[in-house]
Amino acid sequence: MGRDRIRAVFRDGHTAFMPYVMLGFPDPDTCRTVIEQLVDVGADLFELGVPFSDPLADGPVIQAAAQRALEHGITLADCIALVAELRAQGFATPAVLMSYVNPILAYGLERFVADSAAAGVDGCIVPDLPPEEAGDLEALCRHYGMALIYLVAPNSPPERIALVAARTQGFLYLVSVTGVTGARDVLPPTLPEFVARVRTATDQPLALGFGIQSGEQARAMRDLVDGVIVGSALVERAGRSLEQMTRLAREIHAALHAPEMGR
Repeated sequence: MGRDRIRAVFRDGHTAFMPYVMLGFPDPDTCRTVIEQLVDVGADLFELGVPFSDPLADGPVIQAAAQRALEHGITLADCIALVAELRAQGFATPAVLMSYVNPILAYGLERFVADSAAAGVDGCIVPDLPPEEAGDLEALCRHYGMALIYLVAPNSPPERIALVAARTQGFLYLVSVTGVTGARDVLPPTLPEFVARVRTATDQPLALGFGIQSGEQARAMRDLVDGVIVGSALVERAGRSLEQMTRLAREIHAALHAPEMGR
């Protein structure tokens, strides 16, 4: 459970496929099918997005998905309850909630962590809560066995990387670009140098997100990092066609789990 279940993801010798799902999108029932199909594809860890009205780190695709989920009435409590329902049905894949801090504060810090842990949530990502302001949440996550996962960006200075790497639990989230989420045709050529800088600061598993949209891009990253997070590209396809989403998920999973990679 919790941090231990996350750590186990990165012991299998392959680069983890970590899909992002906006909970409640395209609608609550279809969202369950999205998760089920991604489990069937072989997702190693889920980042489950909590819809929020002002998702400052997210680009237009995830913003639109959050808005549609909110129109369906999805709340943080609903998101936690969905994880509990999935766990009761045998869902065993590690899962972390990605929520902005305002819904968590409205719900109550300790209540959020206690209820999430009881539901089977393994960790959380709070992109607008820096480590300097996260002491209470971090202590609660440690108490309940959940991971609090922090992010670093390409423009993070060495001292910042060292601080965040020392505080993150489970894995360290590497933001591939300076900007918001969204699929990109070309990833920055400086990514290998960025990953190398972070590697010198920590032995935590590194998961790369923001921009991956194809199996080709995932294949290019698989020997650099321990996990690849895919969000906007999957969310956009889920809004159009579950078949298209599943096809892309299979392509990325195959690229990351190819036997010839020899990690």
